[in-house]
Amino acid sequence: MSAARSHHQRREPQRTCVGCREVQGKRSMIRVVRSPDGVKIDLTGKLAGRGAYIHNRRTCWEEAIKASLGRALKVELDEVAIAILSEYMNTLPDEQNG
Repeated sequence: MSAARSHHQRREPQRTCVGCREVQGKRSMIRVVRSPDGVKIDLTGKLAGRGAYIHNRRTCWEEAIKASLGRALKVELDEVAIAILSEYMNTLPDEQNG
């Protein structure tokens, strides 16, 4: 058996960004989760609930909040959720800088 086969590396799970629809490894994205307590940003990736992934770029968050995040989470984003998500989004770099 070759050395490459004896040290089998696990593949990183792939996820689709709900903002730009680009597929990438899930560790390079931020998870947003719908829980019984509402919509939350899940920086650990381990919270229970329906999740969706977004790149760590403001442009992806803008598009996700505006169009597809509610559909991905199967929930209507209310003003509180939009405020929480927008506040986090404003800390992110623009696409060209990130």
